[in-house]
Amino acid sequence: MPVLSNFLYACGTVINWVLVAYMWVVIARVVLSWVNPDPFNPIVRFIHNITEPVLYQIRKRLPVVFGGLDLSPILVFLAIMFLRSFVVRTLFDFSASLIR
Repeated sequence: MPVLSNFLYACGTVINWVLVAYMWVVIARVVLSWVNPDPFNPIVRFIHNITEPVLYQIRKRLPVVFGGLDLSPILVFLAIMFLRSFVVRTLFDFSASLIR
């Protein structure tokens, strides 16, 4: 069982790092929306291409734009915090319980 335990722990760690990295990309997207960057900059295009599919799905399903203020990044943060608290922690706890 230590192999399965290590695998689950590694999966939890990778998922956690991916979620944290995506959260920082969303933060960069929010900051870029305040400064009106060059839309042809490759970094700006990368950030937009990575975040827009998720933000678009939220905007399409929920009315999250109030007075010109887009609140969809807040919902993404809440979803990431939930996934980190529930999914990642469950993987860590389950992998720890397999060792005992």
